[in-house]
Amino acid sequence: MGEKNGRVCVTGAGGYVASWLIKILLSQGYDVHGTVRNPGDAKNAHLMNLENAAEKLKLFKADLMDFDSIRAAVKGCDGVFHVASPVPPTSVPNPEVELVEPALKGTLNVLKACSEEKKVRRVVIVSSVAAVMMNPNWPKDQLMDETCWSDAEYCKATNNWYCFSKTVAEAEAWEYAKKNGLDVVTVCPAFVLGPMLQHATNASSLALVKLLKEGYEEAENKVRKIVDVRDVAEALKLVYEKPEAEGRYICTAHTIKTQDMVQILREIYPNYNYPKRYKEGSDLAEMSSEKLQRLGWKYRTLKETLVDSYMLKYWPKSSLAQKPSSLDGGLSDLSPLGYPHHQPDPLPACVACLCGVCLCGSVWESCNRELGFAGLFACVALGSVKSGTGYLSLLLHLDPNL
Repeated sequence: MGEKNGRVCVTGAGGYVASWLIKILLSQGYDVHGTVRNPGDAKNAHLMNLENAAEKLKLFKADLMDFDSIRAAVKGCDGVFHVASPVPPTSVPNPEVELVEPALKGTLNVLKACSEEKKVRRVVIVSSVAAVMMNPNWPKDQLMDETCWSDAEYCKATNNWYCFSKTVAEAEAWEYAKKNGLDVVTVCPAFVLGPMLQHATNASSLALVKLLKEGYEEAENKVRKIVDVRDVAEALKLVYEKPEAEGRYICTAHTIKTQDMVQILREIYPNYNYPKRYKEGSDLAEMSSEKLQRLGWKYRTLKETLVDSYMLKYWPKSSLAQKPSSLDGGLSDLSPLGYPHHQPDPLPACVACLCGVCLCGSVWESCNRELGFAGLFACVALGSVKSGTGYLSLLLHLDPNL
């Protein structure tokens, strides 16, 4: 480990966590093999735009269920980060097939490929606190640490199929590693938030968007364990590089109830349609990342994570110093968030496009005033200018002679 210029493979390269991991690895001089279902798909274009990607990133067409495709991607690598795993935003009709089988067989295919590639010195697997916290027999007053495992049968009985899939996949990984002498380390992140590099909204970010805009009459005031996606990526690199890293690592930074998190969001973005009242949710046992912190891991503040969850993907670097409340951009009167036209909003106009609104001339003017062509680029890249009026206003702004 220790070396910063080796070649590593990252599975599920186009995903939320994997994209940030690849960004960090490339910045540190690693050569990266990334597995994606279709290298030519537009949803993976952000990867080749990363710094150093042209020279150091190679995308492989691979399917976790296809051993040969995984073996080709792992060939020549010194280490492997297995990040890919199905995370559906909603329940699925056949969880055994759609969740459990890909998680379990995919993990074993990756490990078998690593066993065949003798250069591989360490495999880092992204598990989840879902494989830690679903244990009804754990004492409520005892801090959960890496020795705690979710009860697989309890997960099935309560229809927590994602928890089940992560639990059995990680357990099988440890069994395989023990039998085959493979150096494996697992990282168990909590609820991951923060800025997205990919274009498609992931499940955890979507949950945050819903809190801002759905206007629930009542929401469950449940306890959330939160960690920043960038801090997860740093944790993965850390446990790969540190020779003394071993076993499991819980990766969580903040514990907060939904109502308290909404209050923070309301202070940052006051105009959204937040839940009107709350019902008490079940408490979770406290959980610690002390083991990971002893290895040298640090994490961001929760407020920074929540702000950046919306800001960084759409903000030009020159504007990063501005606070959200300093903006005077507006949303279209077509906005599903319910803003009247021209009403001041703490988000830039191009962020509104994420919600599917169409731009009108005056919104474009405010977007351009605050964001310049970066705002236009974000709007066009998201394919959000859907109405003739909005599209025409953009064209006229670019070329008044049209």
